[in-house]
Amino acid sequence: MISEKLEKGQLLIAEPSIIGDLSFNRSVILLADHNKEGSVGFILNKPLKYAIRDLLPEINSKFKIYNGGPVEQDNLYFIHNVPHLIPNSVEISNGIFWGGDFELTKDLINSGIIKKKNIRFFLGYTGWDAEQLENEMHASSWILSKNIYKNNILGKSSAHFWKEKIIELGGEYLIWSNAPENPILN
Repeated sequence: MISEKLEKGQLLIAEPSIIGDLSFNRSVILLADHNKEGSVGFILNKPLKYAIRDLLPEINSKFKIYNGGPVEQDNLYFIHNVPHLIPNSVEISNGIFWGGDFELTKDLINSGIIKKKNIRFFLGYTGWDAEQLENEMHASSWILSKNIYKNNILGKSSAHFWKEKIIELGGEYLIWSNAPENPILN
């Protein structure tokens, strides 16, 4: 389950010690890109109170919008598992793709061809400069995990995702699985 080397397509699980950080406390991030210039990811388990039609009224859908991270939160990003329908998308790994022809994507959503299990939208993303993520890994801010869900991760519920991943880790992490989000308030 735990991987040694950072690679796109892996999951970053926020260490329980990240308390008080609004963006990253109890986050599970899909690493969408990682290279010597830096890294990009999307927080998978922080839904916002918006649906896609709230931001783009021409899309007749109630697909949730997620907080992808603190960078460029005025931009909309999406990942999906239907590259055969959305040209110009870039494979992250395991059948998960990033972006593509957005005008066609809107039409496919409106026609009901793209379903909730096929796509996830984010406001913003999480980004790291060169070696920044490696430094955070050495500082024990993140736990690296393989994406065992592959492209089915898009249909994964976000409500208890962090807790599920912490329970999977077991050992010293189990105590955190039922701790309140802010232990100081306990």
